Amino acid sequence: MIRRIAINTGGGDAPGLNAVIRAVALSALNRGWEVFGIRQGYEGLLEDDPGGVFPLDRDAVRGIGHLGGTILGTTNKGDPFHYPVLQNGTRVPTDVSGKIVERFKERGFEALVALGGDGSMNIAHRLMKCGLPRVIGVPKTIDNDLKGTNVTFGFATAVETTTEALDRLHSTAQAHRRVMVVEVMGRHAGWIALCSGIAGGADVILIPEIPYRLDRVCEKIEERYKRRRDFAIVVVSEGAKELGGEATYKMGKDAFKEHAVLGGVAERLARQIEEATGCEARSVVLGHLQRGGSPVSFDRLLAQRLGSAADRYVAETELSGMVAVQAGELMLLPMDQVTGGTRSVELHSDTLETARDVGICFGDEPIGTFLARIAAHASDD
Repeated sequence: MIRRIAINTGGGDAPGLNAVIRAVALSALNRGWEVFGIRQGYEGLLEDDPGGVFPLDRDAVRGIGHLGGTILGTTNKGDPFHYPVLQNGTRVPTDVSGKIVERFKERGFEALVALGGDGSMNIAHRLMKCGLPRVIGVPKTIDNDLKGTNVTFGFATAVETTTEALDRLHSTAQAHRRVMVVEVMGRHAGWIALCSGIAGGADVILIPEIPYRLDRVCEKIEERYKRRRDFAIVVVSEGAKELGGEATYKMGKDAFKEHAVLGGVAERLARQIEEATGCEARSVVLGHLQRGGSPVSFDRLLAQRLGSAADRYVAETELSGMVAVQAGELMLLPMDQVTGGTRSVELHSDTLETARDVGICFGDEPIGTFLARIAAHASDD
């Protein structure tokens, strides 16, 4: 019989985290379990802070389902296999996974509900191999790039936020006859750029899955100006790259992370477009605006479905894994099926084909093909 479980959140924050925490806590409490929250990923177990692990009773989760952020806090620098430990005045990456497992068991926890993306799922999977009793993962990332699941909570809210920003940029771009280049999150997957770009009426969408040619982007913009539509909206994913080129980084690898920080592609692209076309161009980076704020209703519902399902799997099975959404249904997938890769935009998906049919440029087709599409599917944007 399960008596005591813990919850933590890892990686970047996403709208819907509090809704999951509430659903997990209430579902567990209604089963007679004790529920505890671990602060800042796994740090609450490591640091000698009595408040690092605290009970999640009904008062603790009351009224949080609509709130952004996470009452547990989160971190993307708390990998227990490369944890920054102070040694002789310097923080040195250290493997503290054994200490995590030991303290988890000392507190009598029988299962962990881990909320996170690919990095968090990978850490949870490795901790299981080190002796952590059971883990049920809940897929969280605004990037929607987690393997094994069709959708992650937080994505719908990020797309909605980005679409609203594009709606606002249309009026200022048209007023000043400018090209607005909007950089969105997504790492090496183009889901946010693709979906918000279509919904927000972008003229050009550049995603990591389709290396672009600058001349074809510029041809699309010039074609718009020739039709007296003398402004343009370009949505570019932070991981997009030119054909034969590399992604743009604003920060290299640090001592505690294996990946560099993407960013800066919009500024560079706006400068290139202005130099090549003579059209005035400006760049906008939405950044962490896409992570903040209250979750939309879709994410609130999905978060609660995933959270309560996590408890059902704890109660009804002895398995570990991640709760995934496939064809609208929930299922538990083994961790090795959801780690070690990225779920990218399918190049022949109907969503991408829809964008091409309405004349959106991805920087990969000759202008003649674009003109044919525009003639066949003229829009009155």
